[in-house]
Order: sequence, then C-alpha cells, then structure tokens
Amino acid sequence: MIRTTHVFKQYADREVIRDLDLHIEQGECVGLLGENGAGKTTTLRMLACLLLPSAGSIRVNGVDAEEHPEQVRAELGYLPDTPPLYDEMSVGEYLRFAGKLRGMDAARLKRRLPEVLDQTGLEDVAEQRISTLSHGYRQRVGIAQAVVHEPAILILDEPINGLDPVQIVEMREMIRRLRGAHTILLSTHILTEIEQTCDRILMLHDGRIAAEGTEQELSSRLGGRGFVRVEVRGGDEARAKALALAEGLGFSAHGAHAQTGALDLEGDAAGHPALARALIEAGLELARLEPRSSDLEEIFLQVSRGDPPVEAPESATDAKEVSS
Repeated sequence: MIRTTHVFKQYADREVIRDLDLHIEQGECVGLLGENGAGKTTTLRMLACLLLPSAGSIRVNGVDAEEHPEQVRAELGYLPDTPPLYDEMSVGEYLRFAGKLRGMDAARLKRRLPEVLDQTGLEDVAEQRISTLSHGYRQRVGIAQAVVHEPAILILDEPINGLDPVQIVEMREMIRRLRGAHTILLSTHILTEIEQTCDRILMLHDGRIAAEGTEQELSSRLGGRGFVRVEVRGGDEARAKALALAEGLGFSAHGAHAQTGALDLEGDAAGHPALARALIEAGLELARLEPRSSDLEEIFLQVSRGDPPVEAPESATDAKEVSS
C-alpha cells in the first residue's frame, strides 16, 4: 500500500530524511518509532502529500504521490500531531464539513456519519461544540475526520500525545477497532503503544530506517546478544557475589530489576548452565535464572545510539532459524 524508494528531504543545508526505503502491506498496522527529531513527522507529511521529497519516489497503492497527489490524498486519512479542528463547530457539523471537503455527497454523509461517531465513541458529544471538549475527545474528533471518507490508509502522528492513562487505553482500543478496515501507520516515541498496537515496527534514527520487523524478529537480530534475569536470596551482599561470578564467566550487568532486585545480565545464552552451576557451587541460594529475549527498549536504545542496523528476517522461517 505504501512504498518509498531512496527518499531524501532537505531543508536548506540540513538533511532531515536520508535514503528512506519503507514498505507497508495492505491491512498492516505499522508503528514508526523514533526519538524526538528522528524525522517521524516529516516522513508522515511526505506520505500524506503535504511535503514533497527532495529526491526519491513515494507510491501509495501503486500511485506516484508526486505526479498524482490528489489521487493519493483520496486514499488517505491523516491525523497530524495537532488535530485540525474548528472550535466554533459542533462535532457533527465539523465531520460533515470534513466529509464534504473529501467529496462526499449528502446521501453518503448521512449514512456514514453515525458509523464514524460509533467507531470513535463520539455519539454522546455529536452536538457539542468542539471548544468544550477535553483533550482526549479532541483527539477522537481528529481521528474521526481522518476516517470519515473511508480511506484505505490511515496515518496517525502521535495519536496518544498528551492523553492521560485512561484516555491512552481508550485510544489504543479505538485504533485496534480501526485496524480491520484500514492499513494504519502511526508514529510514536512511546514503546508500550508500539508493543500493544502494531504488527510491525519501523525504527527511525537520524532520518533513516535503522531497524524494522516484528518485536520477535528484531530481538532475534540484536547482534546475537542474550539476556538473563538472575535472582539470589541474601540481599545486596549475595547479589554482589553473584555479579562477580557472572562477570568472571563473561556476563555483564545490564541493570537491576526495580521491584525484585534481581540482576539483569547480558551475555552468551550458551553460558547460562555454567552460570547456574557457579552460583550454586558458591553456596548462593538461586531463586531464579530466567533467560529472556532482548526487549523493545533495549533494541530502541541500541538504534538510538547509532549501532549497526538491525535487519528483519526475510521470512518467518528465517526468524525461527535465527532464534534457534
């Protein structure tokens, strides 16, 4: 549905997007993850035909975005980081206005409006002025205007930005409900949203895709590194002894688990049996030794540090082979 090829974007002497290649298949919900300044919003604005790339090509559903921007816009629903709302209108008036801008006739709008209000949970505020709505409801109206014309593709720029915990959960559920009817690309710098909402992850760093794949695929390609959580009874003294033994076997400390005080260690997974044996032989009471895959936070930190890109396996079979 979306494919970019060698896309660059430059402002004066500053290159914001560099050699961007991405693809998004029909029906996917893809998360664009990156720290502030990575180029997420610029990428989305180019995909939405609000900015022209300095070089490269963008195709949406097979259509060249630079040659036929109006045709591409008809396929898209776009929620920018600040929803484009008119405070003096009621929710219903605004959505009818947004539909007319997208070329919808009166009959289609009459059919579609109740569906949109239901999809986005706005039925109870349909006659209310937008100026009176909370931030969470304003975000809902922003998504409603993006889907009112039933676009094939939905582009959401930081849809949970500024929401409280309850509103975040509600927004997450709404995006899940929209997944079946739309191919979705959403940007965020919040890791839990990617984990709980998206099928696949694109990690953007310094204007280019530095890693992509499912969370499992990314973990399996994280430079061959493995993690293990070790818990020994006996307090700080026992943990210090366990850490010294682990370091002697080639493991390095990756932090302590905040709630239990367990050690998070990084090293070769093949060394886990030797580690367990060494701890027990040293007289330590081993409560847990739990191998775990690299989590998304560690992958993101690696990418943000500018470490070598993490390439996703080309198939599910490849992923299994790498994991094994």
